[in-house]
Order: sequence, then structure tokens, then C-alpha cells
Amino acid sequence: MRDAVGSFVGWPSDLIFPDAETPTRPTHKVGKGISRRIESVASQKEVPGRKLKSAAKDIPTTSGTKSQIMMRLEKMVDESDIMHGAIRSIDFDEGVFGAAHFEIIAKEDMQQLFEHDELGIAVIHTYIWYMYVTLMRGTELCNRFNFIAPSRINATLITKNPTSVKNDLVDRFMAAGDNTTPSLYFLPFNSGNGGHWVLVAMDLSRLIVYYLDSLSGDWSKYPSMKKTVDTAIIKFRSKKNYRNRKDITWVRVQCPQQNNSVDCGFFVLRFMRDIIALNRIDIPKMYFEEYKSYSRAHLDEMKDELCQFIVDQRII
Repeated sequence: MRDAVGSFVGWPSDLIFPDAETPTRPTHKVGKGISRRIESVASQKEVPGRKLKSAAKDIPTTSGTKSQIMMRLEKMVDESDIMHGAIRSIDFDEGVFGAAHFEIIAKEDMQQLFEHDELGIAVIHTYIWYMYVTLMRGTELCNRFNFIAPSRINATLITKNPTSVKNDLVDRFMAAGDNTTPSLYFLPFNSGNGGHWVLVAMDLSRLIVYYLDSLSGDWSKYPSMKKTVDTAIIKFRSKKNYRNRKDITWVRVQCPQQNNSVDCGFFVLRFMRDIIALNRIDIPKMYFEEYKSYSRAHLDEMKDELCQFIVDQRII
């Protein structure tokens, strides 16, 4: 992947040009006209209180074609200053990652979406924001599902400072409050240096960690990640004075598998989407009967959802 996961870019104040026409919204803030001179790194199911909306319900998405909403957004991007190096800066709801989060969207991020390319961290974050706003916010699902920002927990940062990453993970657990009832923490984990995406889903109350990888293999490929997760869970339970009544159990889920070299990020997003839509804390080892495999249409559906969300939020 082109995005360097875990890097942070500081933007000089003289590169920021406020746009008076940018609409204000109660849930987030979009900054426009920020010149980007260096690369930053950055099946419709019903759930309680929310429904997944079809982004392009009048034009079904088929493999190899672009939907009406995607073509509309692509035209908006082509006609914007993003094509000339500008970026968009977005403040997410604090509920998304348990703390304030600032995201940067640029041309290459949009191109990943339009061209079905390897996903970088900005698109992963933004689709997570979409799921939070569309499926979870204001419902009991916020007590059942939590997201961990992969910009803060990834292989690159673990290599540089494992103690800091572990403490960040503990802080995320603490921010959610009560963890004595079953809930899942989703960690989209990147192997570093533009590498592979996998999903780690943690149930702190039952000491179960689900591992979902759209390629063959298990967590043994990432021993530092497993060690970080295990030690963070133990430290969290110690701070809460919970008894460690048993060892942490890792479960490799037989999830849908990708058949190319670019879909891992899309699969990780789809895993989270389906688990939330089905409102399931327990993930079957053989995955869900409803989703034994993912077609290109399943992935295109997510892209259309995100395109519609970006248009609705007036990010461009």
C-alpha cells in the first residue's frame, strides 16, 4: 500500500485557508483548501435503530462498472482543488475511536475508492466513521461494538515503541467504561510498510480474541501484535481489579478469502460491517452462514455506501 501506516504529518498554519462556504455540522468539521505538498499517511441488514441504506438503489452495482453515486463523487473530486494537491481535514465524532480524532482525505485516498485499489488508513478510518454514524450512533450497538484506530495500533508503531502502543490500547479499553458484559473491540491491524490488513476482534468479558484474515495463516505471522494485545488485556483487567479467571483464547475464524492482492482492506471492512449488521458478539469459527464468501458486488456495495456518505457529509 502507498500509505505509510503510523506516520504523522504536521501541517504548517500558513498552508491552511479557511473556506467560508464550508457547511457547519454538529457532528464533525471539514476543513477545505489545505495544500498537500507532501504525502500524508495517514445485503442490506436491519439492526436496532438503524438500517443499512443502499447508496445507489436505482442502479445496481455490478463487477467492473461504476455506480451512479460513484461517478457523481468522482466528478466532484475531478472538479475540486483536491486534484491540485489540496486535502480535506475532518473531525470525527469522539465516539468513533473513544477520543478526538482528526482525519486527512486527499486525492490518492479517493482514487483507492474509485479504482478499487489497495486501501490505505484514511479510507479504513472513514468507512469506520460511516458505520458508526449510520449503524450505531444513538443505539444500543454503541455498547456492543467499539473501534480501535489502526493509526495508533499497527506493526510499524509496535516495532518503534511497543510499550506506548500497549498503553494506548489499554486507554481505549478504559474509555469504553463497563467491559463486564459481552462486547467487541474491532482492531483493523496492518502488518506495516504498506502491508496486509487483518481484523482482530476482542471480547474482554470472555477473554476471547477472534482473528479474521482473508489470506491463509493465523496470528503466528504477527507475534508482536499478539503479545501487545494479550498484555494490554491483562493490564486492563488488572487496572479494573478483574480476576483473570482463565487464559486468553485466540480463535482463527474461517472467514471469506480474497483471490487477489488488493482486497484485504475491503474484506476487513466487510467483516466489521456484517458482524455489526447481524448484531453478533460471538463470531462462529466457520463464520456466518449468510456470508460464506464475498463477491465483488459485496465490496462494490461498501464503496457505494462510502461514496454516498462522503457526498452527504459534504466532505468534497
